[in-house]
Amino acid sequence: MISLENKIILITGASSGIGTACARIFAGAGGKLILAARRLERLQQLADTLSKDFSTEIHLLQLDVRDRSAVAEAISTLPPTWSEIDILINNAGLSRGLDKLHEGSFQDWEDMIDTNIKGLLHLCRYVVPGMVNRDRGHVVNLGSIAGHQTYPGGNVYCATKAAVRAISEGLKQDLLGTRVRVTSVDPGMVETEFSQVRFHGDTERASKVYQGVTPLTGDDVADVIFFCVTRSPHVNINEVVLMPVDQASATLVNRRT
Repeated sequence: MISLENKIILITGASSGIGTACARIFAGAGGKLILAARRLERLQQLADTLSKDFSTEIHLLQLDVRDRSAVAEAISTLPPTWSEIDILINNAGLSRGLDKLHEGSFQDWEDMIDTNIKGLLHLCRYVVPGMVNRDRGHVVNLGSIAGHQTYPGGNVYCATKAAVRAISEGLKQDLLGTRVRVTSVDPGMVETEFSQVRFHGDTERASKVYQGVTPLTGDDVADVIFFCVTRSPHVNINEVVLMPVDQASATLVNRRT
């Protein structure tokens, strides 16, 4: 098992959900955290809590992963003591809408494509070269069961997560011959802000997604990510698909009344 003591871990989308859960579990393991998100106030609150609970070293980045020049600037101007990133967790992502393709919102499509695909690519492009030069590192991409199976109304979101799966496979192939590892972690139903974002803040509609089901939590997913990155250096866990017991596929869910 690899020790994460003083390892530098960059987590995108760290201000909520799976990102926050990852920050907490890695802080507890002694990692040095670079936390990135658009909501700086939320990041600061998280950093204050983690510093108090774990005495963790934390560097904050107010960052929109969709903005390629902002990502380039953020990575290139990291202080020297923070520049050698050991683990990149590409967690920033979202779903917008649940419309039929021919009725979909162009803005929703662009939000998903720019964040889920291009944002992930931006981080990989600017962080992975350093890992290759040092011949060590680990990239964890947050996919989804939506990347394995489409579902009604999921069209573009499913396409973006299928792209994450393909990018992860391609990156692993491109890094063959280096000691840099690549993992795609693909959860099913996770109760975070995901559904509220999908339904543009409609809390009532969002709550119905998890009605009668015990979904995964952000902590459940963070625990799996932690497992993947702490395996022996010669082990690469390519892909993990995890779902709640009450879910068997993207569309098969047992709702207990």
